[in-house]
Amino acid sequence: MSENKDPLFRYLALLQLIPRWPGRIATPVLLERLRDKGFEIDKRSLQRDLRDKLAGSFPILCDDSQRPYRWSLDRDAAHGLPALDTASALALHLAESHLNTLLPQSVLDQLNPHFRSARDYLDGMERNGLAHWARRVRTLPNGKALLPAPLQPAIWTQVCTALLERRQLRVDYLSRSKGDARSLRIHPAGLVSRHSSSYLIGTANDYADLRQFALHRIQSAELLDEPAREHQGFDIDRYIEGGAFAWRQSPDEVELIADVSPQIAWLLDETPLSREQRLEPLPGSDWQRLHARVPLDQETLWWIFGLNDQIRVHAPQVWVEEIGRKVERLRGMYAAPIVCDTLRRSTVESGH
Repeated sequence: MSENKDPLFRYLALLQLIPRWPGRIATPVLLERLRDKGFEIDKRSLQRDLRDKLAGSFPILCDDSQRPYRWSLDRDAAHGLPALDTASALALHLAESHLNTLLPQSVLDQLNPHFRSARDYLDGMERNGLAHWARRVRTLPNGKALLPAPLQPAIWTQVCTALLERRQLRVDYLSRSKGDARSLRIHPAGLVSRHSSSYLIGTANDYADLRQFALHRIQSAELLDEPAREHQGFDIDRYIEGGAFAWRQSPDEVELIADVSPQIAWLLDETPLSREQRLEPLPGSDWQRLHARVPLDQETLWWIFGLNDQIRVHAPQVWVEEIGRKVERLRGMYAAPIVCDTLRRSTVESGH
């Protein structure tokens, strides 16, 4: 690397290492990571780079309330984005509407500079119609999407840092079953975003069994200097496939056999339920017989329940029996409808 180019590459490396606020990085840590990248520089030169060379052109924030100083980038700054082209801008525009129903607001806030740059790029192309095209395209979730669970920005930052740097995390965690917060020392293993919630996978305290911690139930988080315990043999894909988030009734797949209506058959022909699937016309009917290899889990069963009278399940038998029990419970529930207090009160007040 030539001498005249070395400062430029060092500045670029520095900007890549500084996290967005509320994330921060201390001067000694920044210095160590620069050296890991091959840049030999002392502390005084680093601070001169940050204050004199970069702070004038980039939104670098310095927390000098304690030593060592801690550095971050303005959360709303558009720094770090590659030059956008039309396809990338449109892709980011679509990604924004899709992720709005999946990610916590604090995570979306960190992506907003990227989305804003895409919108600005498209808005600047009014003459060629691309901005109008973007305003006419939307993404819709499959089914009813719940609003993302609220999550504190600082907690997201602490969790991600602990996971990536393999460090322990001390949290106050609200137990859904007990209704109170407990202090836990978590050893992170993975992170999963599912529907409208995000989950940290890890072990707590001295226990060895992996658990899932909903990020929105973490009331406070402190990143510790101690290294996290290694989870030997942990593979996040195998963990998920094993039914960690799907409440599997069996580790093996089963053959789903069911009669489906023409509308559902059309849907499954275009977007199959599984890679091993076939549909056969039923003689004397416009319905079709579905055969598909599926996991024996609650998520697939809930999908079946959502089809209501558009599907008739023949196998597996455990689902046939469970569907029958649910039908009986629903029949009993609606046989004697309960009149709510509000309806009763409004009826009395109206004189009926």
